[in-house]
Amino acid sequence: MRVLLVEDDDLTGCGIEAGLRQASFTVDWARDGHEAGLALDATSYALVVLDLGLPRVSGMDLLKRLREAGNDVPVLVLSARGTVVDRVGGLEAGADDYLGKPFDLTELIARCRALLRRAQGRSVELIRYRELTVNPASQTVEVAGKRVSLTSREWAILVQLLTNQGIPQSRARLEECLYGWQEEIDSNAVEVHVSNLRKKLGAKLIRTVRNIGYVVEKQ
Repeated sequence: MRVLLVEDDDLTGCGIEAGLRQASFTVDWARDGHEAGLALDATSYALVVLDLGLPRVSGMDLLKRLREAGNDVPVLVLSARGTVVDRVGGLEAGADDYLGKPFDLTELIARCRALLRRAQGRSVELIRYRELTVNPASQTVEVAGKRVSLTSREWAILVQLLTNQGIPQSRARLEECLYGWQEEIDSNAVEVHVSNLRKKLGAKLIRTVRNIGYVVEKQ
């Protein structure tokens, strides 16, 4: 899933970016509020991790603009200002969660997963679909109790399809989940990954929707 990280401190940003990528997120990193606003206008993100103390456009102003525009993407606010007044202000401005600095990276990732579960209407981490059991926290997949190994991009496509059951996902949308700003998009990568998933998890799992994309049928 694609995440927008908005953080102006290089050391903090590098640590968060590395942790999110290790957790199989695709990450775009904006270093000021103006750049983040442009990214949000151009790309559909699953989650935003937002620092409040940003140059050019503050994180609070960016958050307010985001909500005024009707964008309901989950937002996890990061801030060194951790008083009750600051936390309440951030939540009332539209944040879904608030984490004070300094923070533990494992907690940040756990909070990100919790926000995504909530946005997807899930109360538990495990995703069960027919004989499949998918665990986003451990990044494991089992078919009828047997562990199956997936690449990071096969994993990203599988999770995108399973969390949008019954909604066809276009090739462009799946590419957005796979590639960040600095990555070159392979011309037939989505088709190759879908083919591999069918071989590993069953030919009937993913259906091709002609002229649209791919879908996992809703249970």
